[in-house]
Amino acid sequence: MLKVTPYLDLDNNAKQLVDHLNDTTVSLTFSEAQVLALLLSNPDAIFTKDQLLEVGWPERVVASTSLTQCVSTLRKKLEPYAEVQLKTIARRGYQIHVSEKSHVKMLAISDSHSIRQALKQAPLFVKCAGIALLLMLVGLVWYWSDYHMLIKQAHNWQADEKIDLNLGGVEANLPVFTYKDNIDSSLTQWQKHFISDTNEVFGMHHFNGFAATDGFNYSVAVCPEVEGQNECLGQGMINIAAIDNKPAQLNMVEFMQLTKVMENRIRYNQVFFPIEENAHGEITEHHYQADIYYPVANELLVRADLSLSLIYEDGNSGKFQSATCVTDQDCLTTPLKYTIRGDFKQYHQKIDGYDVDVFQVTIKQKSLTKPNKVSDSAMRFYREIRKHDITDDIVYFYRVYSDKNTAVWILPFMGETIAWTRYSLVKL
Repeated sequence: MLKVTPYLDLDNNAKQLVDHLNDTTVSLTFSEAQVLALLLSNPDAIFTKDQLLEVGWPERVVASTSLTQCVSTLRKKLEPYAEVQLKTIARRGYQIHVSEKSHVKMLAISDSHSIRQALKQAPLFVKCAGIALLLMLVGLVWYWSDYHMLIKQAHNWQADEKIDLNLGGVEANLPVFTYKDNIDSSLTQWQKHFISDTNEVFGMHHFNGFAATDGFNYSVAVCPEVEGQNECLGQGMINIAAIDNKPAQLNMVEFMQLTKVMENRIRYNQVFFPIEENAHGEITEHHYQADIYYPVANELLVRADLSLSLIYEDGNSGKFQSATCVTDQDCLTTPLKYTIRGDFKQYHQKIDGYDVDVFQVTIKQKSLTKPNKVSDSAMRFYREIRKHDITDDIVYFYRVYSDKNTAVWILPFMGETIAWTRYSLVKL
């Protein structure tokens, strides 16, 4: 088999041209096959008429017109392949030329040899252009991929600072997660919202916690520290988010009393599941719940009762649901209920030494229950939720800490809010 072009072969034994592109053959006479084989043995070389007569009609004496007729017939059979040119060289003989800049044709996918030959024959600038185009396509695919979008989001966060925060006379050193550069993450942005008090009002001597800010929302997530325990027990957690630059002047004694009243009312998202060591079920639901409080000076205290539900379908993806119910301390607002459902992909990222699980959620369904009445305190929540209800297609949740009882999440609610959640595992 002699290669003519990347998709055209000369089968000298079968006396035919094999067209891999169209899956056809072109029959040749003995003389046509021999003459063409000699010309192809050294493309662009000039062969004399005597040389061609000798191979085309061995041990026979024929007139030169036989060669002329043979060449004429070969040209007609090669006409469909414009890149193959059988040329007459005046007073010297014949040559065959195969153009490297042939018409663009699709190679037979199974013909790996043809593909390799085509690549070898391509000019250097064509190869470079092809490589550049391939790299550009790979880059575009990468740029628009879910993982790249997630990396860009995660890189907006940094956690290289800490603050000493005093809550009702109890002080702790908290790591701060900051969204984007040039945000004021000084202690005053958190501390100014709490009335200074040297009396301990928590009924505890220590607490662990985290702080976060996106420049608009300054939030803290706190869990009481129990002597001899290295993890949160899932009781007494406090989540507070300041969404107004004016100092909230939160009195922690009054705040703790008020939250007990608010949390004893009818709840929408908190469900207490019994611990079942040997429970079985077709579906395993990972459930997280938190109460987040939003104090604003001279306004009613607003609470967001929030739950997250994760159902894994494989190691790092599955179904996601977030449900949030917003109420104020005097129940003047019919609860604002906002639910999103979708698919999540879980990735692991490092943020300044902290191991963070990032959940990229593609929203498939949204549900916003509009209230009959909205108080001034709740109006900003309604506007923010309504905006996200209209615009969000993909959202990101960050789990920055977890143990067997609890987890700390940064949630896309009223900006970026950090919250310490209770964790439960349910077999359905």
